[in-house]
Amino acid sequence: MTEALLEIANIVGTHGLRGDLKVRLTSGNPDFLMTTKQICLRLPNGETLNLDITRQVLHKGQVLLRLQGHESINLAEPLVGGQVLLAEHLLPDLSEDEYYWGQLEGLQVIDRKQGDIGRVKQLITTAAHDTYVVNGRLGEVLIPAVHQFVLEVNPEEGVMHVDLPDGLILEE
Repeated sequence: MTEALLEIANIVGTHGLRGDLKVRLTSGNPDFLMTTKQICLRLPNGETLNLDITRQVLHKGQVLLRLQGHESINLAEPLVGGQVLLAEHLLPDLSEDEYYWGQLEGLQVIDRKQGDIGRVKQLITTAAHDTYVVNGRLGEVLIPAVHQFVLEVNPEEGVMHVDLPDGLILEE
């Protein structure tokens, strides 16, 4: 059985002419990515590539990666939009209330009053806090990822319990 891969970052753009890729982490501290020698990259078309990292540097708060075989802007541009995946055993442990995106995606979200409201489909990062995008029977619901609303996250059971404030979900 192969180990599951977790999404840890997204390729959001290029930097310079030598194929450096701007990487936005979805969870955790970027330090571990600075010592990783190989990644799995899921391209927007669904194809996956195992690639060696030839250069990694922190630049203005972002990680820049250069990948073997993609050392020019023309070769790097098709990778933009891809997802960086790593085996779970290679990832550093997070604090008790932190999770990798791959552990949250698809969780069933159960509200204290509304019951099952859907599944986590996306994570939006803002300056204030992350926001979960949940799609389900009530349409799209945006839930701030703060302790006030998120009561419990249990990836092992595939569920997130929330207590949404009145007015967050518009009733028809």
